[in-house]
Amino acid sequence: MLDKDQIAAASQVLVTHWRDGTKLEALDAHLRPQSRAEGYAIQAALETTSPGKLFGWKIAATSEAGQKHINVAGPLAGRIMSDTVIADGGTASMKGNEMRVGEPEFAFRIGRDLPPRAAPYAVDEVLAAVATLHPAIELPDSRFVDFVSAGEAQLIADNAYAHLFVLGAATSADWRALDLVEERPQITLRGERYLGHGKNVLGDPRAALAWLANELRGIGITLRAGEVVTTGTCHLPLPIQAGDHFTADFGVLGKVSVGFV
Repeated sequence: MLDKDQIAAASQVLVTHWRDGTKLEALDAHLRPQSRAEGYAIQAALETTSPGKLFGWKIAATSEAGQKHINVAGPLAGRIMSDTVIADGGTASMKGNEMRVGEPEFAFRIGRDLPPRAAPYAVDEVLAAVATLHPAIELPDSRFVDFVSAGEAQLIADNAYAHLFVLGAATSADWRALDLVEERPQITLRGERYLGHGKNVLGDPRAALAWLANELRGIGITLRAGEVVTTGTCHLPLPIQAGDHFTADFGVLGKVSVGFV
């Protein structure tokens, strides 16, 4: 088991690489997590080593294809820090970003705390704690040169390859009356149009949200009122480059966009 000093040191290595836009092959053997629990412990130290404050949570690998691509058995939770959030319609720097992809996502702002408890939360319970639904764009990246081979524990420590995040305005539509599984957001990028699908997000974005609440429950963390949860991409990650403008139109649920330099 890693001790608290090793956990802090591992987190600092990853934060430094994120800040400097540099990459590493792997954490040194004496700092490398060997389990999901150790990965989450290193990730948690971000809250003391990062310049930002906790803004919310992301879910990585919410599709079977995504899980196969990075060689993990299931989804991974990561933290969204406030210093990584870009305003809707704003501009994201490509510096240090090697993945260079954009992902359209359904995001939920929590309205009531969901604390750890013995029994798992049902989807309906989690949805009852939601305040608002937002269109969002995630711009992921990893601190590892070869993130495909980094392994589950290191990817969790790497904050589930969180990088930058764009949150659209809360929808004014009655989203609770919609079947989010069949929502088909349209993405516009370099004059091309792509169609996402709600079912690509763990089968249902609402199920993905419940997964996140229960993942945190399992590691003793409260999902708090005010935090935002982005539930994973509803389209295969789309390649981006400097000069691009990425728009995700979620129909009645609203639009969100970001440019790149």
